[in-house]
Amino acid sequence: MKLTPVLVGAFTLALAASASAQTLTIATVNNGDMVRMQGLSSQFTDETGIQLNWVVLEENTLRQNVTTDIATNGGQYDIMTIGTYEAPIWARQGWLAPLDALTADPEYDVDDILPPIREGLSYEGKLYAAPFYGESSFIMYRTDLMEEAGLEMPDEPTWEFIGEAARAMTDRDNDINGICLRGKAGWGENMAFLTAMSNSFGARWFDENWVPQFDSPEWKETLDTYLSLMADAGPAGASSNGFNENLTLFQQGKCGMWIDATVAASFVTNPEDSTVADKVGFALAPDNGLGKRGNWLWAWSLAIPNSSQNKEAAEQFINWATSKDYLALVAEKEGWANVPPGTRTSLYENPEYQAAAPFAQMTLDSINAANPAEPTVDPVPYTGVQFVAIPEFAGIATNVGQLFSAALAGQMSADDALAQAQDAATRDMTRAGYIK
Repeated sequence: MKLTPVLVGAFTLALAASASAQTLTIATVNNGDMVRMQGLSSQFTDETGIQLNWVVLEENTLRQNVTTDIATNGGQYDIMTIGTYEAPIWARQGWLAPLDALTADPEYDVDDILPPIREGLSYEGKLYAAPFYGESSFIMYRTDLMEEAGLEMPDEPTWEFIGEAARAMTDRDNDINGICLRGKAGWGENMAFLTAMSNSFGARWFDENWVPQFDSPEWKETLDTYLSLMADAGPAGASSNGFNENLTLFQQGKCGMWIDATVAASFVTNPEDSTVADKVGFALAPDNGLGKRGNWLWAWSLAIPNSSQNKEAAEQFINWATSKDYLALVAEKEGWANVPPGTRTSLYENPEYQAAAPFAQMTLDSINAANPAEPTVDPVPYTGVQFVAIPEFAGIATNVGQLFSAALAGQMSADDALAQAQDAATRDMTRAGYIK
């Protein structure tokens, strides 16, 4: 497999001549696809001479570190793993370098990137982060346990059905939880799930005047449903569980259902890692008949902070790691089912991928079903499905996530958590000037 070039002509020759003297520091998340990228990246070094220094962190820690570094112009990293929330906000603030050489490279084929994913990583028509994998969220469930419960999962289930099925599949004596959902506090952890869930209940973060809505009946129904479901059918200690913890539980056969990122599909169906690999089915995220499903839209992506002194080499690595050739490399080494999903149209047109990945079409349908421009039942002044695309959201949602996680842990009631969330969010939005 050849390295896809970022640039051509004399500039490429100059880069190659200096490559051996360069080291890129890459901050990334400890998700399975990123760990795999790190393992395969020696090929990039062999072909370019560019050395790679990896900083692999848990999701919440990664967000804290890269946000602090880029906001202070720290220059600690040459490449950052960021998401659909940060990319346009940081680009607008002048913190990211545009990926102009990458988008101009015909071999990279930027038009092949799925439109919802590409649009979410762009600002004023320019791409500022390249998607390593894209995702929505959907239901992964144990087909054997569903059958034993005498139920059949619809392709488009309601929350009412999910509640019934979760309670029916729960078997505490055999350490089987009917459902596993995120409980770990964080704007990208429990609040990603709960915000997407709330959309399907008709809730919203803010009304059209930016007034927080946690005192609404829709948010109360969302949180009450979540807490009841987790109390009746969720795992012990769920307030500490994020994506990776729930992935482990599902792979160990301890979850009847798991509603989470579509990217998890290849990990729960991989027989080398999952004890239930041959017993997994998929369905769209639940709804309540209001026209919105509880699914999100996200892409873990690679971006270059303007503080980097190695922008050209960094863009060359990003080209390598997010190219069609990289997908082919993973397919060669790990099989098509383990290729990073959710980024390229050509992947979903590939018969080999379709045959190897029974979750492919459901993933694509889930991504296409998410609409960041109209995320809620009632009108809102913001974009974003499981987040609100304003700089203040991360801090506000982190605080709210801590309150909701405390309610899950039994440290406060749902009503107290919602009341405190309303007060805190109103105070912060007033200070920020949104509420006049």
